[in-house]
Amino acid sequence: MNTVELINQGESETLEFKRSFSLRDEIGVAISAFSNAKGGAVLVGVIDGGEFCGVDIGANTIENEAGYIKRHTDPQIYPSIKIHEIENKTIIAIEMDESSAKPVFFKNHAYKRVGKTNQRISSAEIRKLALEEKPRLNWDELGCEEASLECIDEETFRWFLSEGMKQRALNISDDSPLDGALTRLKLLKNGRLTNAALLLFSKEPMFLQSVVKCIRFSGNEPVKPYIDFQTLEGNVFELIDKAEEFILRNIRMAAWLVPGAIQRMEKHEYPPDAIREAIVNAVAHRDYGSVSKIQGPCVR
Repeated sequence: MNTVELINQGESETLEFKRSFSLRDEIGVAISAFSNAKGGAVLVGVIDGGEFCGVDIGANTIENEAGYIKRHTDPQIYPSIKIHEIENKTIIAIEMDESSAKPVFFKNHAYKRVGKTNQRISSAEIRKLALEEKPRLNWDELGCEEASLECIDEETFRWFLSEGMKQRALNISDDSPLDGALTRLKLLKNGRLTNAALLLFSKEPMFLQSVVKCIRFSGNEPVKPYIDFQTLEGNVFELIDKAEEFILRNIRMAAWLVPGAIQRMEKHEYPPDAIREAIVNAVAHRDYGSVSKIQGPCVR
């Protein structure tokens, strides 16, 4: 069913309309309610009667709203946010599945969906939901429905296996069948690639959050104009290499001549090994369930 058909059916147990993002707390309540029930969607830019009013979005609107939802839900909710153009108007669909970790709170209160309404959950119901809570998978363990084995850059994956054998005694040959090796690494589950597999080995970036922003400021304040700015994309290995190149390009290099030596000596302002370790930690340990980006400032 397309978005227009969905809207024409009106608000329901799994669908709610909101005029604009100015109603962000009402949106948050709906997200809590849907998460504690069967899942659902909030369509922003639609009036209660189903009329399209549309919303204006800026460069960071989606990222800011996702961050607001994440900050004020417990456990944190990472909805799917999609942009639709309908009758020359922008409609934002915020979709979430039923949570496996219930109850989901929004600003210290939990809600449930009853028909077309969102109602606060009583203390007794909260205790019941907590007892029924299922084990929750991390975002990187979840399977990606849109992906297939064709999405995997096999050359990068073979390189990873080879390096794993050399450096970590990984007991998986670099000529192993692709699906078998991915399964052994827990990157392929029930025939579905995990989000971690795609972060590591996808041919093309598949997630909005798989981005690193590198900025060199003029002075100690993060204000424009920037001396250098770059948005980096790629798998995590490429992100690390590109970010390191950016920083090394933007820090000072000392050079001097040594008597009797043919080549001059050079030394970076900061140790490259320390820089790379900091980048690896930022990329590896960030919260990929959030759509916010890694930002690496190089202050001069």
